Amino acid sequence: MRTFFATAIMNYCIAFGVIIGGCVIGGIGAFLVSQPPFSEMNRLASTMKIWAVVTAIGGTFDTIENLERGFLDGSPMEVLKHLLLIACAMIGAHSAGMIVHWLTRSG
Repeated sequence: MRTFFATAIMNYCIAFGVIIGGCVIGGIGAFLVSQPPFSEMNRLASTMKIWAVVTAIGGTFDTIENLERGFLDGSPMEVLKHLLLIACAMIGAHSAGMIVHWLTRSG
Protein backbone atom coordinates (compact mmCIF):
# COMPACT_ATOMS: atom_id res chain seq x y z
CA MET A 1 0.00 0.00 0.00
CA ARG A 2 2.92 2.32 0.70
CA THR A 3 4.19 2.06 -2.87
CA PHE A 4 0.71 2.79 -4.21
CA PHE A 5 0.53 6.09 -2.33
CA ALA A 6 4.08 6.97 -3.37
CA THR A 7 3.21 6.26 -7.00
CA ALA A 8 -0.01 8.25 -6.74
CA ILE A 9 1.83 11.28 -5.35
CA MET A 10 4.50 10.97 -8.04
CA ASN A 11 1.83 10.78 -10.77
CA TYR A 12 0.19 13.93 -9.40
CA CYS A 13 3.47 15.83 -9.22
CA ILE A 14 4.70 14.71 -12.63
CA ALA A 15 1.48 15.77 -14.36
CA PHE A 16 1.49 19.04 -12.40
CA GLY A 17 5.08 19.73 -13.41
CA VAL A 18 4.50 18.95 -17.08
CA ILE A 19 1.72 21.53 -17.28
CA ILE A 20 3.49 24.24 -15.25
CA GLY A 21 6.84 23.73 -16.98
CA GLY A 22 5.35 23.47 -20.44
CA CYS A 23 3.31 26.63 -19.97
CA VAL A 24 6.24 28.63 -18.63
CA ILE A 25 8.60 27.53 -21.41
CA GLY A 26 5.83 27.95 -24.00
CA GLY A 27 5.17 31.47 -22.70
CA ILE A 28 8.85 32.32 -23.07
CA GLY A 29 8.79 30.94 -26.61
CA ALA A 30 5.70 32.99 -27.43
CA PHE A 31 7.42 36.11 -26.12
CA LEU A 32 10.48 35.42 -28.28
CA VAL A 33 8.36 35.21 -31.44
CA SER A 34 6.29 38.31 -30.54
CA GLN A 35 3.10 36.45 -29.59
CA PRO A 36 1.08 37.20 -26.45
CA PRO A 37 2.65 34.95 -23.81
CA PHE A 38 -0.33 34.77 -21.44
CA SER A 39 -2.71 33.76 -24.21
CA GLU A 40 -0.29 31.06 -25.31
CA MET A 41 0.14 29.85 -21.74
CA ASN A 42 -3.64 29.53 -21.37
CA ARG A 43 -3.92 27.65 -24.64
CA LEU A 44 -1.11 25.30 -23.66
CA ALA A 45 -2.62 24.67 -20.22
CA SER A 46 -5.82 23.51 -21.88
CA THR A 47 -4.30 21.42 -24.66
CA MET A 48 -1.42 19.71 -22.83
CA LYS A 49 -3.48 17.95 -20.14
CA ILE A 50 -3.71 14.62 -21.93
CA TRP A 51 0.04 14.61 -22.55
CA ALA A 52 0.71 15.33 -18.90
CA VAL A 53 -1.42 12.34 -17.90
CA VAL A 54 0.33 10.09 -20.44
CA THR A 55 3.71 11.24 -19.17
CA ALA A 56 2.74 10.66 -15.55
CA ILE A 57 1.51 7.10 -16.08
CA GLY A 58 4.68 6.20 -17.91
CA GLY A 59 4.00 6.98 -21.53
CA THR A 60 3.52 3.30 -22.38
CA PHE A 61 0.65 0.90 -22.53
CA ASP A 62 1.65 -0.88 -19.32
CA THR A 63 -1.19 0.70 -17.37
CA ILE A 64 -3.70 -0.14 -20.08
CA GLU A 65 -2.40 -3.72 -20.24
CA ASN A 66 -2.69 -4.00 -16.45
CA LEU A 67 -6.26 -2.73 -16.63
CA GLU A 68 -7.08 -5.31 -19.29
CA ARG A 69 -5.42 -8.07 -17.29
CA GLY A 70 -7.36 -7.03 -14.20
CA PHE A 71 -10.66 -7.17 -16.06
CA LEU A 72 -9.90 -10.50 -17.70
CA ASP A 73 -8.39 -12.16 -14.63
CA GLY A 74 -11.13 -10.88 -12.38
CA SER A 75 -9.02 -8.85 -9.95
CA PRO A 76 -11.00 -5.67 -9.28
CA MET A 77 -8.43 -4.29 -6.84
CA GLU A 78 -5.82 -4.04 -9.61
CA VAL A 79 -8.32 -2.29 -11.86
CA LEU A 80 -9.27 0.14 -9.10
CA LYS A 81 -5.62 0.80 -8.26
CA HIS A 82 -4.72 1.71 -11.85
CA LEU A 83 -7.83 3.84 -12.29
CA LEU A 84 -6.90 5.76 -9.14
CA LEU A 85 -3.35 6.28 -10.41
CA ILE A 86 -4.73 7.70 -13.66
CA ALA A 87 -7.13 9.88 -11.67
CA CYS A 88 -4.25 11.26 -9.58
CA ALA A 89 -2.43 12.23 -12.77
CA MET A 90 -5.58 13.88 -14.13
CA ILE A 91 -6.08 15.83 -10.92
CA GLY A 92 -2.46 17.01 -11.05
CA ALA A 93 -2.83 18.20 -14.64
CA HIS A 94 -6.14 19.90 -13.93
CA SER A 95 -4.94 21.68 -10.79
CA ALA A 96 -1.86 22.97 -12.64
CA GLY A 97 -4.10 24.20 -15.47
CA MET A 98 -6.29 26.02 -12.95
CA ILE A 99 -3.22 27.70 -11.43
CA VAL A 100 -2.00 28.81 -14.88
CA HIS A 101 -5.43 30.22 -15.71
CA TRP A 102 -5.53 31.96 -12.33
CA LEU A 103 -2.03 33.44 -12.67
CA THR A 104 -2.71 34.73 -16.18
CA ARG A 105 -6.12 36.09 -15.09
CA SER A 106 -8.29 34.30 -17.63
CA GLY A 107 -10.54 31.26 -17.84
